Amino acid sequence: MNVAHHEEPNYMGVFWWLLVLTIAEIALIYAPMAKMVIVLLLIGTALTKATLVALFYMHLKFEKRTLGLIALVPLLLCVFLVFALTPDLGAVVHQSPKAAAPAEGTHGEH
Repeated sequence: MNVAHHEEPNYMGVFWWLLVLTIAEIALIYAPMAKMVIVLLLIGTALTKATLVALFYMHLKFEKRTLGLIALVPLLLCVFLVFALTPDLGAVVHQSPKAAAPAEGTHGEH
C-alpha cells in the first residue's frame, strides 16, 4: 500500500488566525456601518474560518478531490440559502385592519 505522507499542519498558526478572525467578527458587530455590509462581512469571515477548520483540522487539504467536494457542496448550498432568504429580513409586516367600532347607540341599550 502506497501511503502519501504530508507535513504536519501548523495547528497553532491556524488557531491564532481563527482567534484574530473571531475578534474581527466581534468588532464588526459594533462597527458604524450599514447592517447589510456588516452581515456580508460576517458571512465572509465565517466562511474563511470554516475553510481554515476544514482544510487544516479536518485534513481536507491533504485529501482527494472527491472528499473536498463532499464537504464543499453542502457549504455552497447553505450559502445559497442564506443569500436567497436574506431579502426576507427586510420584508414589511402587514397587519390586518382593526375591527370596525360598534355603531353609536347600540351599546348600553337593552
